[in-house]
Amino acid sequence: MKKNKISKNWINKQKRDIYVRQSKIDGYRSRAVYKLIEIDEKFKIFRNGISIIDLGAAPGSWSQYASKKVKNGKIVSIDLKDMEKIDNIAQIKGDFTEKKNQSKIKDLLKFKADVVLSDMAANTTGIKNIDSVYISELCKEAMLFSREMLNNSGKFVSKIFMGSTFNEIVINAKIIFKEVKIFKPKSSRNKSKESFIICKNLRKKEDINV
Repeated sequence: MKKNKISKNWINKQKRDIYVRQSKIDGYRSRAVYKLIEIDEKFKIFRNGISIIDLGAAPGSWSQYASKKVKNGKIVSIDLKDMEKIDNIAQIKGDFTEKKNQSKIKDLLKFKADVVLSDMAANTTGIKNIDSVYISELCKEAMLFSREMLNNSGKFVSKIFMGSTFNEIVINAKIIFKEVKIFKPKSSRNKSKESFIICKNLRKKEDINV
């Protein structure tokens, strides 16, 4: 009975959400796209001709937006889940931390990436502190991945949660990147602890100690 009540509450909340309604009008697969749109408008993430890696891409709204914004570029998306095809995007089903999948990404891009995106979220337990740690671990994994995959002027955009590991992630980001900003889009739900970390320009590897 309790599960049914939670499901009904979630459905009602979705119906009231202006971003859910707008995503259906605009043809995007989820409301999450408007977070990326706000980030792009503020931090100028995309330009024509660049290469992009979208981590944890399913259901695909970030890849959809990137494909519209970037002409003559390359976009590779990867997720553990199946994702419906998106035109002009190379899609991989698998774990981005596995070497075989990283090799696939490198083969598809040919060169280092200009942008790494991550809107990944772990399966939630309902315990906020634990969920925050899980998502923070994903952010750390994505950041280490981006250090290997990005060119020197590359950009890394990732979901980050306010919690016990927030400061550690920001400190590590400042060691790896020259520019680090934290931003909470208006389209993030008010009760959500999520923000996004936007990093630009890799430091030289000999200066990185993490």
